[in-house]
Amino acid sequence: MGRKRGRYGNFDTAWKALFKFRWPDLAECVKPVDWQQIYWETHVQNCLDEAAEIALLPSFSGCLGEIQILENILQYIGYVDDMSNLASDYLKLSYHCQQFGCYSRRLRLQNVLCVLESCQLLRKSNLQSLVVQWIRSSEHVAGLCKLLNQNSRTLTSLEFVHCKISSSFMDTICGSLCSSGAETHQIHHFSISSSSFHEIDPVSLAHSLASFLSSGRSLRSLKLCDNNLDRNFAKSVFSTLLDSSCSLTSFDLSENNISGWLSIFNWKSNTFLSSSGVTKSLQSLRILKLGGNNLQKDDAGNLRYVLVQMPSLEILDLSDNPIEDDGIRSLIPYFAEASKSCSPLTDLNLGSCELSSDGVILLLDVLSTLARPLNSLSLADNGLGRFVWTVLA
Repeated sequence: MGRKRGRYGNFDTAWKALFKFRWPDLAECVKPVDWQQIYWETHVQNCLDEAAEIALLPSFSGCLGEIQILENILQYIGYVDDMSNLASDYLKLSYHCQQFGCYSRRLRLQNVLCVLESCQLLRKSNLQSLVVQWIRSSEHVAGLCKLLNQNSRTLTSLEFVHCKISSSFMDTICGSLCSSGAETHQIHHFSISSSSFHEIDPVSLAHSLASFLSSGRSLRSLKLCDNNLDRNFAKSVFSTLLDSSCSLTSFDLSENNISGWLSIFNWKSNTFLSSSGVTKSLQSLRILKLGGNNLQKDDAGNLRYVLVQMPSLEILDLSDNPIEDDGIRSLIPYFAEASKSCSPLTDLNLGSCELSSDGVILLLDVLSTLARPLNSLSLADNGLGRFVWTVLA
């Protein structure tokens, strides 16, 4: 057995060297367990990216699988000699997907590749992570959903970038991820960023997303960033997370426009009580990002009551929100309580919050009482006087 492990180690070192030679810029970014797997996975991704560029051309009207891979990719795997034979299967995308698709665990697909043919091309893959870009049409949704269903048992991370989202889109996605008639999906990390939410009835769309989140018992990370979401949408999502039994650890709502979204959460509210009288909370949440949402001082006041329901919070980002000194004063009771309860808070970002030296000095006073000092405190781009920086020093 010792000899076999040694021989495997030698092969793995060789694959690592091949990877570094072919993709020197990526070599330091990946920490794979199996260098052979990551080598062929990256090769397949290169082939798919090349095919997408060709398929996007107005003149293209053929099958994806027939697209020929360029020499600059083939040269690394010893197929350059086949370039003279244009009919060779080695040149086609279908060959590379068939031969090496089984190594694919993480892929990034443009809309033009989200068609039914791709499901056949990638039938050997066991995707764990998928990033989808520019989904706009029903054709793309149909192809994508078949691919998701094909990988529903292994897929745990799903990201949408620059996509057009509707309630029917979310309902279809959820249905394709729930395999074998199950009512829940296995997604751990779900993200929609830089996308547009299109729906005649916004309530319907929010309900569809809420249904998806409710079906995610394994959900750990939720990112809804830079989608121009309004406060009602954000309120619906947050209420769903409170009501669900998922163990969410990271929630990113950055770069939207959700001022007023927490107006229903205050000390008089019974929002945090379930129908059985049990307090609802996000016990596992460690990261909360709310930067760039036009949050005002009243939002900070309401946020205070929400943060109390997040006893495991380690990272809080409120940057680029005009909460001003009054907002900080509203949050002081939360930080004061955190100092008494040995809060795990380690990182606090209050950059570009229109704070003055008065508000910051008040904040620093209460933060100095924390049982464990913060690892990071950002106060960048606030109108602070020289005295504050003297205190920080």
